[in-house]
Amino acid sequence: MTKDTKAGKALIAENRKARHDYFIEDRYEAGLSLMGWEVKSLRAGRAQLTEAYVFVRAGEVFMMGAHLSPLNSASTHVIADPTRTRKLLLNRVEIDRLVGAVEREGYTIVPLELYWKQGRAKVRIGLAKGKKQHDKRATEKDRDWQRDKARVLRVR
Repeated sequence: MTKDTKAGKALIAENRKARHDYFIEDRYEAGLSLMGWEVKSLRAGRAQLTEAYVFVRAGEVFMMGAHLSPLNSASTHVIADPTRTRKLLLNRVEIDRLVGAVEREGYTIVPLELYWKQGRAKVRIGLAKGKKQHDKRATEKDRDWQRDKARVLRVR
């Protein structure tokens, strides 16, 4: 778990694949509806967002596919489902904005990172458009050029 003292948040998990596959246009912070064993698992840093996605159903926002590995000692009376669907907590205005963008404009919602903020688990979600293969190549080419440029300037 890394600490970001500037923003006062501790990063739990990050979805780097989302930044590779999508253009992230807008970001939202959402709370998570969690069970006790899931909170313990997050505190231990046992979370993955690589296969996760967000969808809207009946005016509520849910995250599916996020993997929270249960601890052996965390829960004895509850059957732990590591990839269960979790409800995201957003304001009505934010939900309406997301619904409008997803239905009308062809956007998708992806989870970007899980983190602690003032003792509460939060997830940053992004309103995103998918990248085409040539966009991914251009991004990679630009990243390589920036790396080579920095290397040349450092040598001199």
